[in-house]
Amino acid sequence: MKKLSIKNLVWKEGKYYVARALNMEVSSFGKTRREALKNLIEALSLYVEGEPKIEYHKISRPTISRGLQS
Repeated sequence: MKKLSIKNLVWKEGKYYVARALNMEVSSFGKTRREALKNLIEALSLYVEGEPKIEYHKISRPTISRGLQS
């Protein structure tokens, strides 16, 4: 099974949380951080559909960024 390390970023935008994979052009959203990350995993699964099986690991401590700093 091919392992793929996907870094992600979660932030709040209005009343929703946005989760974005940083090394793939995939993002999703949800009402909570957990829901946004769950939806991101689903979106990533659809994105790589047809590719060799990829193993996902639970994200135990997601973090929220308050914006990009220069």
